[in-house]
Amino acid sequence: MVYFASGYLNAPAAVFTASHNPAEYNGIKCCRAGAAPIGEETGLLEIKAMMRTGQDQTSKKRGQVESRDLLSEFVSHVHSFVDLSVLKPLRVIADTANGIGGLIVPAVFAALPFELTTLFSELDGTFPNHPADPIQPENLVDLQSAILAEHADVGLAFDGDADRVFLVDDQANPVSGSITTAMVARSILERLPTEASEQDRTVVHNLICSKVVPEVVRQYDGTPIRTRVGHSFIKQVMAESGAIFGGEHSGHYYFRDNYRADSGVIAALVVLETISRSGISLSELRTDFERYSASGEINSRVADPDAVMTAVSSAYPSATQDRVDGLTVDLGDWWFNLRPSNTEPLLRLNLEAANDEDCFRHTKEVLSLIEAH
Repeated sequence: MVYFASGYLNAPAAVFTASHNPAEYNGIKCCRAGAAPIGEETGLLEIKAMMRTGQDQTSKKRGQVESRDLLSEFVSHVHSFVDLSVLKPLRVIADTANGIGGLIVPAVFAALPFELTTLFSELDGTFPNHPADPIQPENLVDLQSAILAEHADVGLAFDGDADRVFLVDDQANPVSGSITTAMVARSILERLPTEASEQDRTVVHNLICSKVVPEVVRQYDGTPIRTRVGHSFIKQVMAESGAIFGGEHSGHYYFRDNYRADSGVIAALVVLETISRSGISLSELRTDFERYSASGEINSRVADPDAVMTAVSSAYPSATQDRVDGLTVDLGDWWFNLRPSNTEPLLRLNLEAANDEDCFRHTKEVLSLIEAH
């Protein structure tokens, strides 16, 4: 919502949120006018330094306070991303995890033909029901139970500030962020006119996304661009390339016409539109995209992340490797990425292989290399 306000009003913006972090955390997300991100190269490091030193900054210009309610404008904006006339009366359950989604999701769905049930829609920053982190399987349990009990078509799990969403299908099985990225990319690309520009056919994805994402983009005559993990990098590359869409494995989905900002509710509507058009269930729809097996993110505590990455790299001399973001090693029929945490002495492993057996075997192999150092 704050990104929309920044773009709509062409003004800098800030929101106090710790996103998916536990209740004891707090934070602030800032952006420049037009929802332009503030990253390490555009002032974030300077802000960090000022916060650490307690340096005061006094503005030379006195501001004004004006209260605006942009919810109705936001709802109209979100609706513009889909063809409302094709939407079917699907049964949808949204777990908004006591976050801001409890306010915006019902407003977006109010005029649509869906039968919406919300879980934990009360705004409560103590998150009394479960943490607002939908990438963690244990935080989907309530939603999965509700889907089975109510025979719902789709489940939507939002994080605290509702910029992310994870889908759960009609069989109560979670859908990965990579598969959702591929679904949304296909939906956008297949409806483009034949004369669409190269920019319109460009899709950005982070380097941890499944290989299915660039495969689907190319399959529908698009151009995939691989980037570092993180919203500031995705948005920067989208601005430079003019890309129409971007996605991350973590459930962030970015839309050019949303000021290149991420929106869980827009992504959710695009998938619901796709289901409505297809006439099949989400559990059937997802099978087109389930081409690989993934390890999920596995954290290992290490004393020297850089030294461990160097040692692991040397174990695969014939593989294609890069250091775009951590260490990525690609051996053709399987690949993995190791990234150090920015705040803890951890290495995060993400691995993908052709099938479950290979994924388990190679994950064990790489973890043993990490543990040996």
